[in-house]
Amino acid sequence: MVVIAMPSFGGRAPAVAIERLKKIHGNGANCVLVCVYGNRAYEDTLAEMEDAAKECGFMVVAAISAVAEHSIMPQYATGRPDEADRKQLTDFADLIAGKTGSVSMIPGNLPYKKAGGAGLVPKPDKSCVKCGLCANTCPVRAIDSNQFIADSKKCISCMRCMKLCPQNARKINGMMVSVAALAIKKACSVRKENELFL
Repeated sequence: MVVIAMPSFGGRAPAVAIERLKKIHGNGANCVLVCVYGNRAYEDTLAEMEDAAKECGFMVVAAISAVAEHSIMPQYATGRPDEADRKQLTDFADLIAGKTGSVSMIPGNLPYKKAGGAGLVPKPDKSCVKCGLCANTCPVRAIDSNQFIADSKKCISCMRCMKLCPQNARKINGMMVSVAALAIKKACSVRKENELFL
């Protein structure tokens, strides 16, 4: 059983993740799709992942939407996955074990919603010691390893560089974060549950 996991940003799978998946040959292997999102909505992410996995030759037997702390605004879904989530996801794994045949229905739309980035690109401040951790761990190699500036065309706003920076030297525009947080507050304020599709 192959597990294909991706984050959901703005209700879509990151284009770079889909591109990477399309380089793999599934050869008919059974797979489970896992989409992780920050308690707002995953919208077309699972459908997009399913289409890409099928195109690669995988047999999609199940899909999961899993809630985690929001990567840009951690005030939403703080502390998730929590103990209840871990128990539920373990129960999902038990239900999936041994399943054969393709998944019956995965939510999403065709055409997919328009992809759009958050536009929040972390930048180094004066406390940056140029250790290189941000550049070395960026999943899309968006950060220049000399100046440690992120390429806004490559950055997917995952905020990994901010989370891992030992100097807390990478920042995003606070005003833009406040505006974005306000825009999604209603959608993120109610606890969403993990979902299993068999």
